[in-house]
Amino acid sequence: MEMRTNVKEKFNILLTSAGRRSYLVRYFKEAVGKDGLVHAANSEESPALFVADRSVLTPLIYDKEYIPFLLNYCRENQISLLISLFDIDLPILAAHRKAFSDIGVLLAISEEETVRICNDKWETYQFLCRNHLPSPKTYLSLEEAEMAIERGEVSWPLMVKPRWGMGSLSIFQADDKEELRVFYRKALAKIHSSYLHYEACQDEGACILIQERLNGEEYGMDVINDLNGNYCNTIVKRKVGMRSGETDSAVTEENSELEKLGKTVSGLLSHRGNLDVDVFLSGGVYYILEMNARFGGGYPFSHAAGVDLPRAMVAWARGLKAAPDWLKARPGVRAMKDIQMLVPEK
Repeated sequence: MEMRTNVKEKFNILLTSAGRRSYLVRYFKEAVGKDGLVHAANSEESPALFVADRSVLTPLIYDKEYIPFLLNYCRENQISLLISLFDIDLPILAAHRKAFSDIGVLLAISEEETVRICNDKWETYQFLCRNHLPSPKTYLSLEEAEMAIERGEVSWPLMVKPRWGMGSLSIFQADDKEELRVFYRKALAKIHSSYLHYEACQDEGACILIQERLNGEEYGMDVINDLNGNYCNTIVKRKVGMRSGETDSAVTEENSELEKLGKTVSGLLSHRGNLDVDVFLSGGVYYILEMNARFGGGYPFSHAAGVDLPRAMVAWARGLKAAPDWLKARPGVRAMKDIQMLVPEK
């Protein structure tokens, strides 16, 4: 991978699909300091745009003008590093890595195959099964799920969720066969009336998953690799509270078993930067639920405990080393998210 070695030049960063991740904009502004500017892009007005040094409204991700628009913006604004904060953005950008590299822009985004495995929850399940990593039993059709119930392979309740999706959008808990069929149809309708229909069109006949519901404690992991895909560390957080499918409160912990699991996953995926992993401890076993090849909603809890991945990514992209302390978390740090008002200046 090409790295910039002239640390004296201005180093501008573009965060795409920034949405409401204004805290990440602030983290990167602190990381780059006076050496450059942090730009935020989104397809509609959002809080992150008003926190960035510069901002821009883009075409929709699936618009044919999206990539040409970003390439032109990067050229005009001398962008050195591009980072996406949204799942659906990742495969589009990863497929055009060379076009960005040709104009001197480094994409801090994983390879297409890694993105595909993480974005597609069925592919995630298959990946975990192939590598003998525990995960909740998952089915691609009503018939398969109902037969699994009859065989005693799983029991009620079951979770109905989009095969491609994020957060809590279109996720339902079915307590019996009647609810399963109702929620399956409801999830299908919601998918086709939201941005998820862009992803679902890859396999419209199998765009919903039915998954075993696990009981136990939920954990989040930030599995950190450098920008060449080399393992650095795993940050473990026990989730204390959830809101709309995202971590609302968490506490950092030392957990050798989960740290080992994170290192194993890192070696298998060779992702770049952060891998956000959801884990359930049930019956003494750690099950992986989902993986996201990007900064997740749980990263701020790592940051609050002393981790500074944005600073490390800026250093790596400039051909410098990251201090080991930047990627270590203090255990026992509990943090909570807050809701604040943002009044944009006219």
